[in-house]
Amino acid sequence: MVEPYGLWPSPIDAEQVARQTIAYDAVHTSGEAIYWLETRPSDAGRAVVVRWMDSGGAADAVPAGFDVGSRVHEYGGGAYLPVETTLFACSQGDQRLYRIDEGRDPVPITPVPVMPASLRYADLRVTWAGQLLVCVRERHQGGEVVNELVALPADGSAEPWVLASGHDFYAAPRPSPDGRRLAWLTWDRPCMPWDGADLWVADLGPDGRLGPARHVAGGPSESVVQPEWNAEAILCFVSDRSGWWNLYRERDGQVEPLLPMAAEFADAPWEFDYSSYAFVADGRIACRYRQHGRDRLALLDPKTSRLAELPIPYTSLKPYLRALGDRLAFIGASPTVSSAVAILHVPTGHLDVLAGAEISLDPAWVSVPRPIQFPSQDGQTAHGFYYPPTNPEVTGPAATRPPLLVQPHPGPTADAKARLDLRIQFFTSRGFGVVEVNFAGSTGYGRAYRERLTGRWGVLDVADCLDAARSLVQAGEVDGRRLVISGASAGGFTALCALAFHDLFAAGTSAYGIADLETFRQQAPKFQAHELDRLVGPYPQAVATYRARSPVHSAHRITSPVLLLQGLDDTVVPPAQTQLMAKALMSTGIPHRYLTFQGEGHGFRRPSSIRRALEAELSLYLDAVPHAPAPATFQA
Repeated sequence: MVEPYGLWPSPIDAEQVARQTIAYDAVHTSGEAIYWLETRPSDAGRAVVVRWMDSGGAADAVPAGFDVGSRVHEYGGGAYLPVETTLFACSQGDQRLYRIDEGRDPVPITPVPVMPASLRYADLRVTWAGQLLVCVRERHQGGEVVNELVALPADGSAEPWVLASGHDFYAAPRPSPDGRRLAWLTWDRPCMPWDGADLWVADLGPDGRLGPARHVAGGPSESVVQPEWNAEAILCFVSDRSGWWNLYRERDGQVEPLLPMAAEFADAPWEFDYSSYAFVADGRIACRYRQHGRDRLALLDPKTSRLAELPIPYTSLKPYLRALGDRLAFIGASPTVSSAVAILHVPTGHLDVLAGAEISLDPAWVSVPRPIQFPSQDGQTAHGFYYPPTNPEVTGPAATRPPLLVQPHPGPTADAKARLDLRIQFFTSRGFGVVEVNFAGSTGYGRAYRERLTGRWGVLDVADCLDAARSLVQAGEVDGRRLVISGASAGGFTALCALAFHDLFAAGTSAYGIADLETFRQQAPKFQAHELDRLVGPYPQAVATYRARSPVHSAHRITSPVLLLQGLDDTVVPPAQTQLMAKALMSTGIPHRYLTFQGEGHGFRRPSSIRRALEAELSLYLDAVPHAPAPATFQA
């Protein structure tokens, strides 16, 4: 059957996308059990800790209605920790820590804050025979935000006390195996943790007090992440001092590389408690590393520096790798396999899937991406993944080319990964090509690639999106008259900039995207506010640059229709940002829709929100790109 590109009939509807987007995160192991965090759209986006055991399979480890989540840094992570049959978890609602003993109701172990959710906790660890809990605390008081390391009795019998303070940010408190030492990370503004961070160690007494801190590694131009102690109490960590995030260890006061390699052994820590490596029973280090846009799982022998790749059916691994004896638990996906929690038996290579999204999709409908490279405007090479239109029942008319949806990822210090995404398949099955762009500044390609965006956010990221589209047009893959762009958060900013400062795209979507850099710099969460000092320029000295690059001030230059999507509970990019953009578009008469979503924050979790947003986006593109017959009119 021949149908115009973009109008192909597809079995993948918005309802299916919304209902089959369960997210798996935050793997942990304890005793004989494996745990993970499961975000369920069918339960209003509630995040649930699930426990899996050989004897009984998977079961919820928190009671009905308990929503697990930390709001430290607003992005959270590190919201729970299992210790044998006890679970420590942060409640998304009040941000207090709860102790959940098996068969008992949750008991709060941190005090009621003066203001709701003004005391927040993350990145939990226990020590001293399980009697002491150490973690990161974020205090919101009097308009200020204070971050520090704290300790408290694991039974909540006393209020938390401060272990370390004075730096802008803290992360990764990691007790040594005997509990006598504690390692942790700090960084100070204007650094983000992927710009520069410091690793410290101090003695930790049985009274839960720290001795003098000793600096191990790091600084304003060295990013140190993920410190962990091995069974012999040797401190390991990941550093990008070589230009790549590689594994190191400290022995006898000396820092030494474990395996120098042009590969990334870590991700930018937007959230707490990432774990890209783990120690298996025989002393080797299981590690996930990334090269050329693909993740690999391998075993590193620290005695010989030999790396042996482990065969697995996944090309994308989330940074949650944990060991349980000679087994490895992780979350994997590929372009044809949706995200799944899996466990690999290292000696035999046997793989068990513990949980995964049940996507009933015939492989013939799946668009498999290919990595692309293309020249960028600063003379470098940029990267991306191109998903061609795929539908086993329909082809496009001869001598025509499909429309292209360009997707800049959020971040901007993040990256697009090649994994099965029903949102992308929603478009490719209808005859759209989709390209995800790992523009300048993305992770996965070394520190130098990340730093290309320094001072040029809103310029190089946009240019790379334009050049990705142009390269596909020149290759004859897509129709240059039918290009659209869509991004969320920082990707939404990139999309709005592309529409405001260039005329390549026929339409665009911004989901909770930044519209005014100056306002965002003034109102952004503490964690992210100073990121713009590097990406745009020091504020207020560079205020003219902030205003010149803000799409809201150039809305009059936009000539294509725009869809704006915004969660009304968003604390990262507040609704005022999108409201300003909608008002500016209205004043210039640009066709647009501004859709708000009650109860949604920075990212939509409810099926009704996901469905409504996706349907509105498809409607926009079908109206904006030429087709025959003409589709329904996009409503302004």
